[in-house]
Amino acid sequence: MLGYIGRRILATIPVMAVVGLFVFSLLYFAPGDPAAIIAGDQATPDDVARIRATLGLDRPFLVRFWEWSWQILHGDLGTSIFTNLPVTTMIGQRVQPTVSLMLVTLIFAIVVAVPLGVVAAWKAGSLIDRLVMGLAVTGFSVPVFVVGYVLAYVFALELGWLPVQGYTPIEQGLWPWLSNLILPAVTLGLVYIALIARVTRATMLDVLQQDYVRTARAKGLGQGPVLFVHALKNAAVPIVTVIGIGIALLIGGAVVTETVFAIPGLGRLTVDAILRRDYPVIQGVVLLFSFVYVLVNLAIDLFYTVLDPRIRY
Repeated sequence: MLGYIGRRILATIPVMAVVGLFVFSLLYFAPGDPAAIIAGDQATPDDVARIRATLGLDRPFLVRFWEWSWQILHGDLGTSIFTNLPVTTMIGQRVQPTVSLMLVTLIFAIVVAVPLGVVAAWKAGSLIDRLVMGLAVTGFSVPVFVVGYVLAYVFALELGWLPVQGYTPIEQGLWPWLSNLILPAVTLGLVYIALIARVTRATMLDVLQQDYVRTARAKGLGQGPVLFVHALKNAAVPIVTVIGIGIALLIGGAVVTETVFAIPGLGRLTVDAILRRDYPVIQGVVLLFSFVYVLVNLAIDLFYTVLDPRIRY
């Protein structure tokens, strides 16, 4: 098992190196001259030259990449061009809303999607199965921003049950914190629910045909223990895998969701940085998102050693 864990950890190093190279290349391969775009139409050649020096565009690519990588390894993501604040400071100011949104969405999606998938497999071919799969298709088909605007209009503007926008830190109370996240979490979680429910159903259909499930039923076990103890436990590997892959949906969807509901998180920070072409901030946030995604998939790989004893050695 230790050998497997060591190999998986070592495998993340070249992945992060490639990700870092891609993120750094955004500055060099962006359309036009980034320094001239940032400086604006009224800028003088000296202003453009100063910005080029600040961004490191006046030095060779490999030299600048090495310096940037060395800074990253020491926890320095650079400095914002427009605010002159360290990128790490700006990320630290915005990280709680995004983490809160993703955590609530993740819990909501798993709690809803896994039982739906199990019930759909149990009632395969029935009206319940068709309804669950219809909801899954709808969740995949409707854009996140459309769902967000509809939910905000109905539950915030018309009914007045929930706040329409903003974020309240958890230090100010559990309900104020949660009330600001319910609509964004539902909006962001629909696609995730559709994905997990469909994979859960497909995996459970296969597991329910296995001999040990028929044996458990023959021993007189009820449907609950058969479905959620015997079958679901053995169907967990693909489900956990798709949950890990779906983190990318949460990261990408957080950008749109935070914009719709005016949540001051990393998604909004990314949008603002793109609009202002604040490349150090863009690089820092994209690198952070990439690192989180790689780390989550590493955790999923390591979790396999618990779910599947065959890969412990």
